Amino acid sequence: MKMLLLVATLVLTALPAYYVYMPLPDGLREPWKLMLLGAGFRASTQVAMLLSWLGFGHHIHWIRGIAAGLEGLGKAAVGSGPGPGPGVRVSDTTFDGVHVRVYEPPAGGEGQLRRAVLYLHGGGWALGSVKAGSYDSLSRIMSDKLNAVVVSVEYRLYPEVLFPEPYLDCLSAAKYFLSPAVLSRYGVDPLRVAVSGDSAGGNLAAAVAQQVSSDDSVSVKFSVQALIYPVLQALDFHTASYQQNHNMPVLHRSLMVRFWLQYLGADPSLVPLLLANNHSSPQAAAMTPELRARVDWTVLLPPKHRKHYLPLVAQTKASEGTLKAVPGLLDTRAAPLLAESELLGKCPRAYILTCEYDVLKDDGLMYARRLQDAGVTVTSDHYDDGFHGCLTFTAWPTHFEVGRRARRAYISWLQENL
Repeated sequence: MKMLLLVATLVLTALPAYYVYMPLPDGLREPWKLMLLGAGFRASTQVAMLLSWLGFGHHIHWIRGIAAGLEGLGKAAVGSGPGPGPGVRVSDTTFDGVHVRVYEPPAGGEGQLRRAVLYLHGGGWALGSVKAGSYDSLSRIMSDKLNAVVVSVEYRLYPEVLFPEPYLDCLSAAKYFLSPAVLSRYGVDPLRVAVSGDSAGGNLAAAVAQQVSSDDSVSVKFSVQALIYPVLQALDFHTASYQQNHNMPVLHRSLMVRFWLQYLGADPSLVPLLLANNHSSPQAAAMTPELRARVDWTVLLPPKHRKHYLPLVAQTKASEGTLKAVPGLLDTRAAPLLAESELLGKCPRAYILTCEYDVLKDDGLMYARRLQDAGVTVTSDHYDDGFHGCLTFTAWPTHFEVGRRARRAYISWLQENL
C-alpha cells in the first residue's frame, strides 16, 4: 500500500511538472513564471475547446469567462485597495454608438488643456476588454502620470463580429473624439492627441492612424502613434521572429494564424496552408514584386534581427484561391504593413515597442523601417528579454520585471513626445 501511495504521489507530482515545463531561451529572466503563465493559457484554451466540443457554447466565450474568473481570484488574493491613479475619474459612455471608457485626471489649472490618448486593447480581436484589470490599470496610470484624458475603446470582438467591424468601431470612436467640439468638452489640446494599442490593438491603432491621416474630412489629426508589439501582416508566417519564437508562450505561431482566420471570417482548415505560406507563394498572381517588397524581411530587417534564418522555400503550387477567398489578407485596414509608401508618409511620428521573444517582433521592426523610409520619425524600443504581452503583465501573480520596465519607458516616451 505504501508503495502504491508513493507511486501515485510521484505521478501526481510529475504530471503537472511535465505539463508546465518547456525549454525557454536563456535570455528570459523569469522563465518559470512564464512557463506557468503559458501553461495556464494552454489549460484554459483546452478546457474551453472541450466544453465547446461538448456543445456548451463557443470556446471564446469560455476563455473570456475563465480569464475573468482568474482575475477575480487574483484581486481577492491581493485585496482591493484604491489602485493606481486614485484621483482619476472614470466614466463609461458611447462615442458614435461605440462603447468607450473615459479616464480623466484631476482638474488642472484654469483653462489648461491636456493631452489625450485613444487606446485600443489587444487580445487577437477576440479577447480583452477595457474593464480587464491590466487595461484598466494601464489607462488609470497613463491618465494620472500624463495628466491626460484616456479613451479606452470597447470595440466589438469575434465571434460576435468579423473584420472590418472592429476596425470600423475604432475608426468611428476616433473620428468622434477628434471632433473639435468633443475635444473641447474634455479639455483636450487638439495638437496633443495620440492613438495607441498593443498586439491586435496595435494593429487597429496603426490602421486608424493611416485612415485619419489621409482623410481630409477629419480636421484634427493624431500627433503621435504608439504601437506595442503590433500585428501588422498575414502574408508571411515564416519571418525570422516567427521561426525563432514559433512555440513561445504566450503567443505561438499557429495561434496567431488562428486569430487571423477568425478575425477575417475564414475557414479554420486553412491553418496548415497559411503556416506553409502557400497563400502568398511567389506564383500567386496577386503577390506582385511591389507588394512582396513591403513584407520582405530579408531586406527590411537589419542583420541583428535576421540572424541565421532564411525565407521559407516556396511551394511549387500556389493556392491562388486563398487570397481571393480571404481578401482581408491584402486589405491594408487589416494589414497596415501593406500600405503604400505615400500613405505611410502622411502618418504621425511613431513609437514602436518590440520584444525579442515574440512572433510579432519582425512585424513591428519592418513597419518602423517602412515608416522611416517614408519620412516619418520613429522611435524603436526593443526589449532583448521581452516576450509578447509583457507590458500588461505587471500585477501579481503575473508580474514581470521586463513588463514594468516596458510600461515605464512607454509612458515616458508619451510624456516627452505628446
